[in-house]
Amino acid sequence: MAFAIVRAGGRQERVEVGTVLTVDRLKASESDTVSFVPVLHVDGDTILSGADLAKVTVEGEVLNDLRGPKIVIQNYKNKTGYKRRMGFRADLTRVKITSITTK
Repeated sequence: MAFAIVRAGGRQERVEVGTVLTVDRLKASESDTVSFVPVLHVDGDTILSGADLAKVTVEGEVLNDLRGPKIVIQNYKNKTGYKRRMGFRADLTRVKITSITTK
C-alpha cells in the first residue's frame, strides 16, 4: 500500500490514490489537474524523504469549490456596552488524488 504525506494549504495530509482532500481554495477550475508537494512517500518497505522526493509526483483532480462551516466570532467588553459579532466561512476546494508516481 503506497501513500504519501503532502503539503496542502499550510497543513500536511496523508493521501493515497482515491483520497478526497478538502484544502484551501485553489486557483483552478473543475476537472483541472493540480500537483502537490510531497513531504514523505512510503511504498511498502521503501520510504523516501528529503532529496529523494524529487522523484515523486502527487497529482489530483479538482472536484468542486465549496465554503466551509460558519465560524462565529464574538467580542465583548464588560461594563462598556461594547459588543461585536462577526462570522467567517472559509473558501475551500475539494480534490481527489489520482496518482502517486515515482520516477
